[in-house]
This record gives sequence, structure tokens and C-alpha cells, in this order.
Amino acid sequence: MKAMIIQSYGEDAVFESADVETPSVKPGHVLVKIAASSVNTVDTMIRKMGKDLPLSPDTPAILGMDFAGTVEAVGDDVDGYQVGDEVYGCAGGLADLPGTLAEYIVADADLIAPKAKNLSMAQAAALPLVAITAYEGLKRAGTGPNQKVLVHGGSGGVGHVAIQLAKHFGADVYSTGGGDKQLALIEKLGATAINYKSESVQQYVEKHTGGDGFDVVFDSVGGANLTKSFEAARLNGQIATTVSMIELDLTPAHFKGLSLHVVFMLIPMLHNYRRSDHAEILADVTRIAEAGDLTPVLDEEKFSLNDAGAAHARLESGKGMGKVVIEN
Repeated sequence: MKAMIIQSYGEDAVFESADVETPSVKPGHVLVKIAASSVNTVDTMIRKMGKDLPLSPDTPAILGMDFAGTVEAVGDDVDGYQVGDEVYGCAGGLADLPGTLAEYIVADADLIAPKAKNLSMAQAAALPLVAITAYEGLKRAGTGPNQKVLVHGGSGGVGHVAIQLAKHFGADVYSTGGGDKQLALIEKLGATAINYKSESVQQYVEKHTGGDGFDVVFDSVGGANLTKSFEAARLNGQIATTVSMIELDLTPAHFKGLSLHVVFMLIPMLHNYRRSDHAEILADVTRIAEAGDLTPVLDEEKFSLNDAGAAHARLESGKGMGKVVIEN
């Protein structure tokens, strides 16, 4: 099969087209012909940082985690799938799991779910990593009806999905953005847009919560922005973050009695730990999408498998809106 491989890691790492052996199905797995995959920030980090990240595969490597496609073979001990089923998931591209920048993948059946019938392959491929991340963070923070939820970075890959899921869970959703296009997308998704460049945290907390703070803050920006999340949360509030690799003074969180939930959705893949949780989340995401409450936003630029390097560059440029997708 055709695959795009990385021979070595680094800032100047390039993707090369290669003919590699098509993987064989094995127990507990399905062989999927990939129709589309998407690029996530962690993919670009692996490409540049390589073995400085403990999750990077050995080279030559096939990167890419998200995919959507059609089942071509079903392994022993797999229930619920048959040849011809359309599925999606996040199942490769790290450690010893070959990735999705290829024509086929052998995916653990516990890391996939049936694709939503009302989504295209490209749309479905855009969802797995970001949807699982947003879903897990919102659920761990106890998001529910009548809560005020603030999503930092609501026009980003994870953020734009978090807005839609929080609304589905019944919350009153607000979200920060820094430009006209970002703010317009946030409003289109049904959240109240906040321009973090022109409004201070104190100002928008007063404006939207009467100074009390938000019940839940979902921070897809993270890092130093976590201090803004602490400031924006109410007493005994909940904060979920996807980026916490930073040294930070937790004193403000202490005096507000905040609960901090760190989401690292790659744990099941890396450690073969509770992988079926991902299948269950993805199945619920499919249900939510088919109910009309979740539609991923795709970047306007189109890429094919040969364009893997350009797709990575597009995501890193910061000029894209929504998920960058590669179609086979």
C-alpha cells in the first residue's frame, strides 16, 4: 500500500511517499481502507520533536492518528462490525501503532465507532481526537444544564467541538476568540463570543456572570492561559485543560477551591488502558452528530495524501480555520 513516511525527525523532517506492506488483520482489530485523515497539533509535535516526546514511534514512521474509512476485514473476537461498515476513530501514529497517512490501517476495535451517517468521510475524520478530548473534559468537569461554561479558544480544533458538545449537554456557552473570523465562528456555533484582546477577564466575568464566575472553564489554550481560567471560574468551580505542561502557581486555584481536570486522551492508546472508553465516547459523538448537534468545521484548504507536508504546514501556520483534513 501507499504510505507517507518520516525517515528522521526534526524541524526539517519531510514526508516521503513509500510502498509498504498492507497490514494484516489480527484478533480484536479491523482492517480499514482509509478515506480521510486529519492533522492534529500532536502530529506536528511528533514530526518536529521525535524522541524528545515519549510517545513518538520509531523511524521510519507513519504518522497520523485520526481517520475515517470502510472496513475491509474483521479479525477474530470482534463483535459489531462487518465488511463494508463505515467507521472512524483515533487509533495510530504513536508508540508502536502505525498511523493513518496511508491507504489502510489495522485498528483496535475498541478505538473506533460507526461513522455518523450525516457526515462525510472528511468530516468524520476531523472528529476523533478533538471530540474525545472535548467530551472527556466537559464530562469530567460535570458539565450539564443551566451551567455557564466558558470555552477558551472556541474557534480551534478542540474548542469548536467543545462549544457544540457543551450546548448539547444543556449549558449556556461563552467562548473567547481574538479576531473577527474567530468571533464570527464562535457566534455561528451558538456561543456568546468574547474578544479576549479587548476585554479583560474581570470585565467579561462581570458582564456575563455578574462577577460570580463561570461554573466550568474548558481551556483548550492552556499553558499560561490557565491563570485566566482560574480568574474566570467561580468559587468551587471546575476547570478542564488540554495543555498543562507548565510550571504554575496554584495559589489562586487553592483560594477559590477549584477542581482542575487535565485531559490527555492518548492514554488509552499509549498504555492499552480502557480503550473501550474511546469506543463508547465515539459512539455517543456519532449519536450527537446524527441528532444535528455536532458538525465539525473543516479548513478551506484541500489536501491529498501526497500533500501531507503541506497539510502539516497549514496547521502550523495558524491561518487555518477548523480542522485540516487529508483525503485519500
